[in-house]
Amino acid sequence: MTIPLDQPVSTAPAYLGTSRATIDLGAIRDNVAELDRRAGDAGVIAVIKADAYGHGLIPSARAALAGGARYLAVAQLAEALSLRAAGVTAGLKASGTPDVAVVVNQGPRDAAAAVLTENRVAAAPVVWTRRAVRDGRATAVVLNSGGANAATGAEGLEDARRTAEHAAAALGTAADDVLVCSTGLIGERLPMDTLTAGVSEAVAALSPDGGEDAAVAIKTTDTVAKTAVARGAGFTVGGMAKGAGMLAPGMATMLSVITTDADVPAPALDAALREAVRATFNRVDSDGCMSTNDTVILLASGASGTAPEPAAFAAALHEVCADLSRQLVADAEGARHDIAVRVVHAETEEAAEAVARAVGRSNLFKTAIFGQDPNWGRVIAAVGTVPESVAAFDPYALDVRFNGVQVCRASGVGEDRSRVDLTAREVLVEVDLHAGDAEATVWTNDLTHDYVHENSAYST
Repeated sequence: MTIPLDQPVSTAPAYLGTSRATIDLGAIRDNVAELDRRAGDAGVIAVIKADAYGHGLIPSARAALAGGARYLAVAQLAEALSLRAAGVTAGLKASGTPDVAVVVNQGPRDAAAAVLTENRVAAAPVVWTRRAVRDGRATAVVLNSGGANAATGAEGLEDARRTAEHAAAALGTAADDVLVCSTGLIGERLPMDTLTAGVSEAVAALSPDGGEDAAVAIKTTDTVAKTAVARGAGFTVGGMAKGAGMLAPGMATMLSVITTDADVPAPALDAALREAVRATFNRVDSDGCMSTNDTVILLASGASGTAPEPAAFAAALHEVCADLSRQLVADAEGARHDIAVRVVHAETEEAAEAVARAVGRSNLFKTAIFGQDPNWGRVIAAVGTVPESVAAFDPYALDVRFNGVQVCRASGVGEDRSRVDLTAREVLVEVDLHAGDAEATVWTNDLTHDYVHENSAYST
């Protein structure tokens, strides 16, 4: 039999007729509670799918967990990640672009860790988050662009608290389990009615596919949204970040939220994050300026059921952090060149990093790269500013290479500098100290007219 394409087709037997069932979230909770009561020590696994009878994955999962379900089972990996995000336009930015994001850890675990700015003038959200994450737990992160809530006194601290409380009420969690991040202009109060309305909207818009929207919502002078993902054996690590200026260690003017479905306890999570930040975000040094709001947060849901070996998890986390930090450099304000300063044959890794940072912070060096001038004299002059107590080396035995061309040999003239091509975006400058076996790389940028213009007009 041929059936016209515009004719509805039903596979149900005719005798069933037309029927409809209404599934109430309260009933889901109560049914799970009754099942849990009868199951005793066995426990209950709630099977959830994205549509979830029209209620959606997250509300149905919450109802099941509220009823006592110990585990959630799903049909697809995307559902199993359970870490959801949304980004919306609340009206904090004059540009009318998205400015509020919410990231939720749906569990079953709620492990969390954070690395925060070392700036003593810490923004109110940093103060709140530092306290809230001390117990190694968090269920959500609220982020806003369009205002840093920094240098705002006691009122700013109250605003950070109100933000967490509002999000907690909307999500059905505790305020102390909500971390807060803000970015934007320092010294201005946030319009709280606008912000809280945006938080409510973001919570309502939570979606498994909301990560990209969240990454857009936290942009300030960023030209692109920054996301990264790494997959291990049975688990995934994904993250987003913002940052384009004030990029310096401790950490960069950056916000970053990283999520994983791996089952990692909070102490191990914290240790892994600190090591990853040390070797990635803290080796981005675009302009030597440390922000008041720097925050990197890591949430672990345990939804995959995989407890990876520490080394495997550390490798995946490092991959994500390295990817995001490299994206920060590539989007640095006004930059024409991304510069890797690699120091080799140092006595220690710390010595190599100190030397690389001294070169990367030299404005003379940075302007030379902007002008496509392989001026190695400016490199060795910067190297020489590092105290011997920090990095031991023979100052008359330094070698320098620009994109593989050894323009300096034993602190003197090497190959013809005209052989160096600095027209490409990426530049590699290598300094050989001849003092040991350690090495480190710091990423920086050139110093351009556009950088000066953008930052001279930032608040006007």
